[in-house]
Formats: sequence, structure tokens, C-alpha cells
Amino acid sequence: MRHTSAQAPSVVDRVLDVLGTFTPDRPALSLSELSRRAGLPLSTAHRIVGELARRGALERHEDGRYRVGLWLWEVASLSPRGMGLRESAMPFLEDLYEATHENVQLAVLDVPDVVYVERISGRHAVNVVSRVGGRLAAHATGVGLVLLANAPADVQEEFLSRPLKRYTPKTIDSPEQLRRVLADIRRDGFVISDRQVELVSLSVAAPVHGPEDTVVAGISIVVPFDGPDPRTLVPAVRAAARGISRTLGAPRTVRIDGG
Repeated sequence: MRHTSAQAPSVVDRVLDVLGTFTPDRPALSLSELSRRAGLPLSTAHRIVGELARRGALERHEDGRYRVGLWLWEVASLSPRGMGLRESAMPFLEDLYEATHENVQLAVLDVPDVVYVERISGRHAVNVVSRVGGRLAAHATGVGLVLLANAPADVQEEFLSRPLKRYTPKTIDSPEQLRRVLADIRRDGFVISDRQVELVSLSVAAPVHGPEDTVVAGISIVVPFDGPDPRTLVPAVRAAARGISRTLGAPRTVRIDGG
């Protein structure tokens, strides 16, 4: 529960507090758990949860616990950074997966994190901690780095003023190092993010451009760190990113493809 205003939380705040209590680790909660985790009186939680359940935003199961309902998924699918982007990207993500049988991911920036919109994983691919709808710190992921590198200058500066979370000894943890990496990405058009989230894997990522030629997403492939030279994957990842950009109507792809 997070409120930045000194005023008492509004009804909308309380509703969002209830919805925000669900996590990947706790996808099903009882009414008392919802009340406690949202910081609301039981009577208030009961009223809000009841209304959310009636509207289909929550679903009550036989054991009395509540889960996120299908109606919320229907609403979320209207996000232009969600399902629409995913549908445009899927053919290229599938092609990249079929060519490599490694983890392929698509993500968008929501500072200070990236949110994963899609992920295709092979049965024998290296384990990854990302999940669809999940978040990771942007500076520690390949997709996050290409998104940060192409974000507006004020967004970059605001991010660089934050503490940088470390996942492993390889995670970028200083603003100076991050500035250098972002500059390299703008020059090269891709990044190899080496063992920043887990020591068993690295990712190769490239930016996806939208109809205004701004970067709207990042695509990456995650492979074992001790596998073949990851630079051999750069052309395939960049080609997939360019294909998605073309589908989204990015003018730069017309210029590139047309010579």
C-alpha cells in the first residue's frame, strides 16, 4: 500500500490497494488476508471485495479465497503496450524461438522496471526468473538497457539518480558504468547483458521502434552464459526487432528496407 498524498486515501486508492495485494507468490487470498495486506478495516475490505467480485474483477473460489478475475484481463488486453504489441510481435518471437529454441522475451519500460509482455521458453532452455506480467529492474536486463538507452534524457537522468539494485556481482551498480553502457547501446543498436540477473545466463537485446520511430519495447534472447559466442545471435535478434518495428509502422524500417 503506497500513498504519496497527505490526504486520506480515496475510494479508488482503496480499490487499487486491494488489487495490489495479489502477487505471483500469493495469487489467492482470503478476505482477512486482503484486509490485512491492504491495510483496510475488515468491513471496508468486505465491501470493496464484494463489489469487485460482482463486477468480475475478482473471483471467489470454493475454498473462500479470492483470485484476480477474468474481467481484469479483458480490460488489460486493451493496453496498447500489452496485447496489441504482443500480437504484432508474436510471429517474429516465434521465428526467433524456432531458430534457437532459447528463451525469447518482449518487454516495455515502466520506470524503474521493465514489464514482460511475452515470453517463449523451451523445455531445455536455461532457467529464467522473468514471467509474463512480471517486473525486473531495468538496468539489470538486456531489454531494460535498450529501453533506457533510448528513453528521453530526463527519464534517464531520473533513473540514474536512483539506487541500482544488485542481483549478482555482475549487475551494473554505478551510475557512471550505466551511462557508458547506455551510450554504447545507442552507438551499436544492441546490448549483451552478461549474468546481471542470474549467474547462469546472459541476454542479447535490441530495441523495437513504433510508428513515431520512438522505442516502444525491447526484445531479447536469453541463453546460457557458457554457451556459444553470444555475438552470433545479434543479427537474428536485431532482425526480429526490425520486423516487429516494421509491423508497427516505424518509418525507419521503411528507410532501411527501401535503401
